Amino acid sequence: MTSPIQPTSFGASVARSMHEHWLKFVIEGVVLLVLGMLAIVVPPLATLGITIFIGWLLLVSGVVGLFMTFATRGLPGFWWSLVSGLLGVVAGLVLLAWPVSGAVSLTLVLTAFFIVEGVASIMYALDHKRQLSGRWGLMLLSGVIDLVLAAVILAGLPGTALWALGVLVGINMVFGGVSLIGLGLAARSGP
Repeated sequence: MTSPIQPTSFGASVARSMHEHWLKFVIEGVVLLVLGMLAIVVPPLATLGITIFIGWLLLVSGVVGLFMTFATRGLPGFWWSLVSGLLGVVAGLVLLAWPVSGAVSLTLVLTAFFIVEGVASIMYALDHKRQLSGRWGLMLLSGVIDLVLAAVILAGLPGTALWALGVLVGINMVFGGVSLIGLGLAARSGP
């Protein structure tokens, strides 16, 4: 019979793993920091880029969904699968044809994302407070910033839609990058 892992040994295991991979956290943080700063510097371009990228993702997923729907047409749920694939194709084409208009819809989706990510980052920080790092406060700040960004988006709609995606994703990436760099540097010093 095996005994369950003790919380203290689990925490030590996590700390050891973080120490072994600290450089990966720092590299990811630096990449996020650089990309975030670029998005802040050129927000309309970043907004259009994000909108077009999501348009292509939806279009390709819709086409693949339609292909698979017809390839498996004898299976239950054919009509629902057909509707889902068509919806992906139409949504993708709309975003690609009218990316500026699509930015408003995506701005609302981004608001929901920032709310969920903010809460998740805060919970992640609280777990790290108990388990590992002296720099958990940066992750907590990142989560709070996400919630503030969501409020900024909602307060300025629809006028914020052209620049909001680029600037807010950029700010999110900068704070996320800084928090990962801090976490990696704290983990470098060892368990």
